[in-house]
Amino acid sequence: MDTKTTVIDEAQLSQQFAYCDKIAAYWQQQNTTPTAYVETYGCQQNEADSEKLRGFLVQSGYAITDTAEGADVVVMNTCAIREHAEQRVFGNLGALTHTKHRHPAQKIFLCGCMAGETKVSDRIKKSFPHVDGVFSTHHLWQFPEILWNVLDRKKRQFYITDEPGSIAEGIPQIRDSKLKTWVSIMYGCNNFCTYCIVPYVRGRERSRKPEDILAECRELVANGAKEITLLGQNVNSYGKDLESPMDFADLLAAIAEIPGEFWIRFMTSHPRDASKKLFDTMASHDKIAKQLHLPFQSGSSRVLKAMNRHYDREKYLETVRYAKSVMPDLVLTSDVIVGFPGETEEEFQETMTLIQEVHYDALFTFIFSPRVGTPAAAMEDPTPKAEKNRRFDDLCNLQNQISEEIHKNYIGKTMRCLVDGRDDKGQLTARTEGGRLVRFDGGDSLIGNFHNITITGATTWSLSGVLQA
Repeated sequence: MDTKTTVIDEAQLSQQFAYCDKIAAYWQQQNTTPTAYVETYGCQQNEADSEKLRGFLVQSGYAITDTAEGADVVVMNTCAIREHAEQRVFGNLGALTHTKHRHPAQKIFLCGCMAGETKVSDRIKKSFPHVDGVFSTHHLWQFPEILWNVLDRKKRQFYITDEPGSIAEGIPQIRDSKLKTWVSIMYGCNNFCTYCIVPYVRGRERSRKPEDILAECRELVANGAKEITLLGQNVNSYGKDLESPMDFADLLAAIAEIPGEFWIRFMTSHPRDASKKLFDTMASHDKIAKQLHLPFQSGSSRVLKAMNRHYDREKYLETVRYAKSVMPDLVLTSDVIVGFPGETEEEFQETMTLIQEVHYDALFTFIFSPRVGTPAAAMEDPTPKAEKNRRFDDLCNLQNQISEEIHKNYIGKTMRCLVDGRDDKGQLTARTEGGRLVRFDGGDSLIGNFHNITITGATTWSLSGVLQA
């Protein structure tokens, strides 16, 4: 793997905009407005990448649509974290043969993390002839060039070489929301957890310059953003590769000094780099939400070592204790993997006791999924699937009880919430500072603003309340 970071300069990006102009002229000659559909799988980083894909498409004259049916371009931005996610993509990709049959001029592209796996691109070449292009995350900035080559040459395009990790500033973005926004502060990962494919498909860590991040955040706030979520595979290691190092806590503090009424969130944090300075910074700034997603993955020190997580059970608990000591109202969520190769029943019970001790507000739970090319995929895994499923159910039941208990303690409290929309039943939805979902009755004029809501009811998954005048 090439680990050098490449900065895409202004001339290279200008060349991509020239391709956008060619594509727009191509459609103008046909006297039509083409449509494009972008489907996103996986994490928030993929969501942010899809906003850039839509930006390039709009720059190229496309109107964004919400369905693949009849679209002139379909882009599937994929996730490679779990096998189920990959199989779902292949199933949906196969179904696109029917949309292309009804609209033969349709151009179909697969990108994202799956596109960085050689086994995936080989399978696309062999078994999915209706797919016109495949490009990895390293080539996202070249999407206009790839699209133009498909339109002009009528040939399939595969941009999947092991390129250096790059940073490209100035790509246009069509954001899903002006109210709640994503800002990528870095890309890639250096941790190489034994179960994870991300470093192999997204490259090594590379940080954006703080001045570029701050400029983007200022613009978002000026345009009405009330929530900015900073993204990175491990935001806590931000800045280590910069010529003038700036750590994540200092970046957070700088963003918090931007004038305006908004919250700052971030994800994901790796426990090995979660410092006391970070938590002190969170505690000292009102704009930084008192919410932390800190994946622990396993409560067993032996399993954590096998996962190459670089901390043990006690170090993780020590980190959590300090965070809660300076932020008593901290909302804490985490990720956990059940059934890692070789995990014993005793080690699983260590995970259960850690959950009981920490008392998470919510967990994202997964049964181990082997990813080809990672060390864990070659480890002996004697535990039967049925046993893993039993452990998974036990863990979920425990966490659901804890979540319900925590939520019931909200009843009677008045919370400052950001009203962000309506649910399927027509009720307004809002989020607390800790990211908890609240449903209540009210008018559309409330959407997009902060309001005080008194909590009157709770379930495992959400809260309900009434607006305070």
